[in-house]
Amino acid sequence: MEEDEDAKGRCLRARTKLNNLLATGMGLKNNNGGILNFTGYPVIGFQNEMQASGSCLYSPEDDMETVCIWDPRIDGVLYQQTSLSIPFSNITSFVADVKKLRDSNTAEALCIPELYYGGIHLRFLRSSTAYLGKTHDSVDVDLTYYRHRDPGQPRIHQDAIEEIEQMLVFKYEGLPHFGKNRHVGFVGVRGKLGARGDEFVRVMERWDEDGLFSSDWSDAVLGLRGKDPLIVKRECGIEGLCICSSDEHCAPDMGYYCEPGLVYKQARVCRKATKIACE
Repeated sequence: MEEDEDAKGRCLRARTKLNNLLATGMGLKNNNGGILNFTGYPVIGFQNEMQASGSCLYSPEDDMETVCIWDPRIDGVLYQQTSLSIPFSNITSFVADVKKLRDSNTAEALCIPELYYGGIHLRFLRSSTAYLGKTHDSVDVDLTYYRHRDPGQPRIHQDAIEEIEQMLVFKYEGLPHFGKNRHVGFVGVRGKLGARGDEFVRVMERWDEDGLFSSDWSDAVLGLRGKDPLIVKRECGIEGLCICSSDEHCAPDMGYYCEPGLVYKQARVCRKATKIACE
């Protein structure tokens, strides 16, 4: 569908996936480990007794008949994830922005996350006193979406996801999930953590002065040693390594150019457009 730019077909498939997820409670079970996975809401109990999916890495030795999608022996699912936490007080404004983006775009632009886990997920988190914890009672906004195996290959309507991503990072100063996100999600983390981020670095440098538990990536995330999480190069905007500032950061040969956001105008996204070339 991506190769054919079949956005409508992708949305139809996404609707089927979403209906299946809703009918099965997205893997939840509420009958104390019985045969049935899901008998209906409410689902109340301990997580280990409710959750019915997600514990497979290597599949049984059955000639791959029941292979897990993330088994390293196959070319399974490859995807991107954007996951940032914004203050609870801002969630109404964020949802309104996403609705404006939906209404400003084509009808098929926001079907992408539905193909994976059913759409945009919201998780509610308490503030924490941990150095790298949430500074406010927060809502974690989580999107999972298509990723091509060629990092220079653009995606249908990728600009919509990029605009949401930049809304979360910049407009709502979202704190990233440290195990997810593209490079863009980690811009400005140290400043968002404030004094607690500085204290974390102070303790880290005291107890690990040789940098045994550090890497170029952790230095970039924390803004240390002149490192930056963004990598600016040709087509870097396609993979989320940078925020595009020129067309070459997108895929102009395939018709994707660096454009401002439709709702969050400060965003710079790779959007398929028609431009008249000057000779």
